[in-house]
Order: sequence, then structure tokens, then C-alpha cells
Amino acid sequence: MENTNIQYKVVYNHEEQYSIWPAHRELPNGWFEEGTIGEKEECLQRIEEVWTDMRPLSLRKQLSKAEGN
Repeated sequence: MENTNIQYKVVYNHEEQYSIWPAHRELPNGWFEEGTIGEKEECLQRIEEVWTDMRPLSLRKQLSKAEGN
């Protein structure tokens, strides 16, 4: 049975990939806080709102450059 009282935070890395992380734990290297802290479902909903392009940032930049943008 999952503990629903755990607070999470929304995190992202240098490639603008998002995840959730237990709020009480130190972030792993390379991950940054997005600013949202709450229950799991709240954090997952926030990720759905902000992570609209699942491609890594480096790929988006490479494709944009190839397209001449």
C-alpha cells in the first residue's frame, strides 16, 4: 500500500526532462527543483502542464539548427 502522505517535488535536468522526487531527500547531481511541492498526483499534473515536448533539449536545439531556426 502506497503512503499518500509523502510530499514530492517536481525536478528537471539540463535536458529539460522532468520527474518527481521525495521532498525530504537531497536531489541527485544534475537535477534542479522546478518549484512545485505537493502530493504525487499534484506533482505529476504539474509535469503534464510544463513538459509539453518530450524530446531532450539538445535534440530540440539540433533539429532547430538543422531547420535553420
